[in-house]
Amino acid sequence: MLKGSCNCGAVSFTVKDGGQSVSACHCGQCRKQSGHHWASGYSQVENFTIEGEVRWFEASATAKRGFCPTCGCFLFWKAHDEDAMSFSLGVIDGPTGLKLQKHIFVADKGDYYDIADDVPHREH
Repeated sequence: MLKGSCNCGAVSFTVKDGGQSVSACHCGQCRKQSGHHWASGYSQVENFTIEGEVRWFEASATAKRGFCPTCGCFLFWKAHDEDAMSFSLGVIDGPTGLKLQKHIFVADKGDYYDIADDVPHREH
């Protein structure tokens, strides 16, 4: 089980299974939201327990992003047509025990860095 929280502590959550997939997203929205790429875990919605108010931003016609309305911390990403969602690895309290499994949207990555590991890449 993983536990996470926002900067101010108004929102906290647990993920029962600890995340089924771990990725680094290099898309333009994630870079703007996080200031770099966004590392996330992914799990079925039923595995989440969320305490506090999460505000949702309709990021596109296909997905929304969840954040703390008090401190603005970016916590979640959810596709409208899926029963799963992603959670920010950067907000996990303590070690995760997880390893990066893939880089996604690498065609959109910033020009100021290179991806220098052996983790698989997906262009989109």
